Amino acid sequence: MNVAVRYYSRSGNTKAVADAIAEACGVKAVSVDQADSGISTPVDVLFVGGALYAYGLDSNLKAYLGTLKASDAKKAVVFSTSWISKHSIDLIKKGLSEAGIPVEEETFYVKSKPNPDQLKQASEFARKFLL
Repeated sequence: MNVAVRYYSRSGNTKAVADAIAEACGVKAVSVDQADSGISTPVDVLFVGGALYAYGLDSNLKAYLGTLKASDAKKAVVFSTSWISKHSIDLIKKGLSEAGIPVEEETFYVKSKPNPDQLKQASEFARKFLL
């Protein structure tokens, strides 16, 4: 199964969750502001994470979502961290849907900084989508 993990993180909280998900999937998490963040080979599962910044997504993540197309992934799974609310999940889902990528209903969210138990939960969450 081909899997990709993409995220954007300013504080490192979303990166920590992305890394836990990626490790569970046997891949590397890639920040969307890196040159190699594009999907060069279609994947079965695309994990996408970000946070809420001033009630919206960071411009890097918004721009990245705009580059995706339906043929990039069979399905997407969303995760997020935030100090404020879970609204980033809805915004990421919207961007993925607009790209034509089916989005799983179930998501993973951590309020504030993830602790070791939450990172373990992120790994377990990711494994559910590898079947």
